[in-house]
Amino acid sequence: MYNTKLYEQVLNKKHHSFRQQFNKEIASDFTNPEILPVTRMAMRLRDVFKQEKAVILEGQKIVFIRTITDVPSIFDEEEWDKIKSQHYIHELGYFSNGCPCYDKAISIGLDKSKEQILLRLEQAQKDNDVEGAAFLQAAAEQIDSIFYLTDKYIEEAKAQNRRDVVELLTKVPHKKAESFIEALQFFRILHYTLWAEGEYHNTVGRFDQYMYPYLKNDLEKGVLTEEQAQELLEEFFMSFNWDNDKYVGIQLGDNGQSMMLGGCDTEGNDAYNILSQMCLRASCELKLIDPKINLRVSKDTPFERYQEGTYLTKAGLGFPQYSNDDIVIPGLVDLGYELEDARNYSVAACWEFILPGEADIVNIDALSYPKIVEQAMFDHLEHSETFDEFMGYVRKGIFEESEIMLKKYDNLYFIPAPFYSTLMPGCVENAKDISLGGKYNNYGIHGTGIATAADSLESIRTHIFDKKDISKKDMLEAVKNDFKGFEEILHTCRFEDAKMGDNIDSVDNIASTIIGWHADSVKGKKNQRGGIFRTGSGSAMYYLWHANEINASADGRRKGEPFGANYSPSIYVKSKGPFSVIQSFAKPPLQRAINGGPLTMEFHSTIFDTDEGIDQVAKLVKQYIDLGGHQLQLNSINRQRLLDAQKHPENYTNLIVRIWGWSAYFVELDKEYQDHLILRQEFNE
Repeated sequence: MYNTKLYEQVLNKKHHSFRQQFNKEIASDFTNPEILPVTRMAMRLRDVFKQEKAVILEGQKIVFIRTITDVPSIFDEEEWDKIKSQHYIHELGYFSNGCPCYDKAISIGLDKSKEQILLRLEQAQKDNDVEGAAFLQAAAEQIDSIFYLTDKYIEEAKAQNRRDVVELLTKVPHKKAESFIEALQFFRILHYTLWAEGEYHNTVGRFDQYMYPYLKNDLEKGVLTEEQAQELLEEFFMSFNWDNDKYVGIQLGDNGQSMMLGGCDTEGNDAYNILSQMCLRASCELKLIDPKINLRVSKDTPFERYQEGTYLTKAGLGFPQYSNDDIVIPGLVDLGYELEDARNYSVAACWEFILPGEADIVNIDALSYPKIVEQAMFDHLEHSETFDEFMGYVRKGIFEESEIMLKKYDNLYFIPAPFYSTLMPGCVENAKDISLGGKYNNYGIHGTGIATAADSLESIRTHIFDKKDISKKDMLEAVKNDFKGFEEILHTCRFEDAKMGDNIDSVDNIASTIIGWHADSVKGKKNQRGGIFRTGSGSAMYYLWHANEINASADGRRKGEPFGANYSPSIYVKSKGPFSVIQSFAKPPLQRAINGGPLTMEFHSTIFDTDEGIDQVAKLVKQYIDLGGHQLQLNSINRQRLLDAQKHPENYTNLIVRIWGWSAYFVELDKEYQDHLILRQEFNE
C-alpha cells in the first residue's frame, strides 16, 4: 500500500507551503547580453538550485520537490524582442514536447557523464570550436549544480536522521543506478532538472522498457517483493504530481507527463511486461492526473490487455490512450524513419508520435480544414458546375495554405538546452546542443475540424449538386448569417444529413480525401533543418480557437460552436452508436496522418459498472485497432455530475476528465473547456 500521508499531501496540496518566488536580487547577471545564451542557462540553473530548499516529507522515499515557483528568462525584454524579430519562435522558445533518453544517464551515472563531457570539451577547445566548447562547459557546470542540490538534500536527510535517503543520494545521481529505487530516484532528479532548466512538456517515454531491468533484478535477487516494488512505484507516480501545477500549458494538467507502456521491442517482439501491469495498477489505485498513461497495442494484443486498460478507463482518468503499432510503425517508416527507430516510438505531451532522444517538433502548427472549406465556398461555390470541380478548389486551398505555413518556420530559434542535450544521443559526442537539431528534425502539423469539414462538404454535395434543393446563394447567405432566416436549411443540414460517425461511405470518403490531400500537400517538402513535414488528425486547443475564426458552416454548425476534439464526430451529432463511430473513423488513410490525433469518445460512467460493460468497451477498443484505427482515447463521464461540479466546485476538487490529449481536474479548467466536455456526445450503451 502506498504512503497515505504523502498521498494526502498531494491531494490537499499541503506541500505548496514550502514554495517561494525566485529572488533576482541575489542572483547572478544571467541576462547579460555579452554572455553566450548557453552559458547563461548554466548560470541560471545554478542560481535556481541555490535558492531551492531541500524538502523531505515524513516517510518520503523518493525526494526532490520543487520549491522555487518560477524560472526567469535569460533574456531581458529588449533582447528577446530582437531575437523574435529575426527568428521564428515556437511557443515559448524552449525545446519542448520531446522525450529525453533518461536511461542514458541512469545507466552510467552523472560522474561518468561529466567525465565524457570534459573529455569532449578538451577536444573542442583544441579544435577551436568556440560554440561547442561553450555548450560542453555549460553542461558540465549544470551537472555540478545538480550535485550541489543533491548535497542539500543529503544534509537535510542527515538532519532528519533519514539514513536511507542519505545512502540513496550518496549513490545516485553520481553513480549508475543498480536497483529499482535508485533508478526511480535518478529519474526524478533528471526530470526535475529539465523543468528547472526551462524545458517543458518533457515526456516520460517507454518507462516499462528502460526501468524493467532494475525491477527484474531486484525481484530475482529478493531485494524487493512485488508488493514492495508496487509501493515504490506508486510513490514515484505521486512525484509527478508534486509540481504539475507549475508546469507550462494551456490549462492546468496540460503538462506533458505522458508515459508509454507496452508495444514491441526493436526486433518486433511483444515487450509488455510485469512493470507495464504494475503501472496500470498504480494509476488505477492512485487516481491522479499524472503520469498520463498510453498503451501500445496491435492486432496481436491479447484481449485481456484491453480489459486491463478498460479497468483503468473505468477509474475516470481519461486514460490509457491507445496507439496502434500496426499503423504507426509502418507510417513512420513511410516517412523515412528507420524500422528499429520506429519500433521504439513513444508519444509527446498529448498524442504525437515521437522517438526518444530525437528533435522532431511535433506541434509546430495546425491547419483548419473547415476554414479551407469556408474559403472555397465564398470564393468558388457560385461558379462551380460540379461537386468534383468544387472539391478541386478545396484541394487547392489545402495546398496553398500548407505552402504559406511551411514558409513560416524558416530561421527557427530555440533557447539552448545544455543539460537536456546530455540526455540526447550524439549531442555530447558532436559538441552540439539539441536546440540545433538531431538525427530526425521533422515538423508536425495538426489537421483540425475533420468532421466539420467532411460533414459540410457532404451537405454541399447532397443539396447543391445532387438534390439541388438548396441554391448556392441561399447556402452562402445561410452560412454568412448564422442561419438566421434560413431555419429550414439549418434543420436539414444539422439533423438530417449524413455525418461522419454514421458509417456512411459518402461522407467518410470525403474525410479520407481531405486527410490524403493534407499529407500530399507537404510530401517531399523539406524544412530548414533538413527534416520533413508530418500531418496529423489532432486538434489540441484549436477545436476552440479555429472554430472561433470562421462563420457558421454548411453542416449546420452555428457560429461560435466549437469543433469536435481531435479526430471525432461533431459535438452536436447524435450518431448511431459507438461501433458506427469507430467504423467511420477507421476508414481514412490514417497511416498518412502519422503525426497522430486520437479518435476521442465519451462514455457514461455507468457503462463500466459491470463486467459485461467492461468487456463491451474492451471489444470496442480492439475492433477499432483491428479495423486500422491509429489512436483512441476514451472518457468515462457523467454529464449531470459535470453540471453539478460547475455549480458546486468545492464538492468535486478531485474530479478528473480528459480534455484533448491530457487529463485534468475538471474544476480547475476554464469554463469554455468545461462546457465543451459537457456538450460532447455521451454514449450509454
